[in-house]
Amino acid sequence: MMRFTSQFSTFIKDTRGSAAEFALVLPVLILFLLGIFDVGYYAWQINRAEKAVQIGARWAVATEMVPSGLASYSFATSGGIEQGTIVPQSSFPGLTCTSSGCTCKGSCSFPTTANSSAFTSIVNRMQEIKSEIQASNVRIEYDWSGLGFSGDPNGPDVAPIVTVKLINMQHTPIYSLFTGTIALPEFAYSLTAEDSAGSYSN
Repeated sequence: MMRFTSQFSTFIKDTRGSAAEFALVLPVLILFLLGIFDVGYYAWQINRAEKAVQIGARWAVATEMVPSGLASYSFATSGGIEQGTIVPQSSFPGLTCTSSGCTCKGSCSFPTTANSSAFTSIVNRMQEIKSEIQASNVRIEYDWSGLGFSGDPNGPDVAPIVTVKLINMQHTPIYSLFTGTIALPEFAYSLTAEDSAGSYSN
């Protein structure tokens, strides 16, 4: 038993070859460490993008509507819908707004003109969270919610569900272990429109 203990002790204390073993393991450890950095950086970019769409949606519902044609349109006066009643979804099928303007999701009787400064304001606010965002990466959708009423004298006749989306974003890793860029998923966040007036939101 004592002989076995002595041999085991000698084996533990034997450092011959430790430098060679370390040299073999070191590249793997470095790759693993750099991989952890890159995965963490990727997760951070995902978090920034998610926060950017949340802030963008909050800004969009509390400031002027991008579809200015909808904001100023009276469904009672021009749309033939009885004043004080809910605007039906058939009269407001929804809008999609990008940096190039707004388009109707169906058949719209109201103008689809866009307020480019309102869109730019939303993009600028999102860039404060994630500076890589470009206007072409932002899409804002206005969908029917059943809220609001025809002929509202205090604001838009509809209070749509506003969805801010972040699309076609690319991620560049810190290190060259992963060549090129990685496509980020699409991000979206929705809120119901508030007063749709003003030029600032918290």
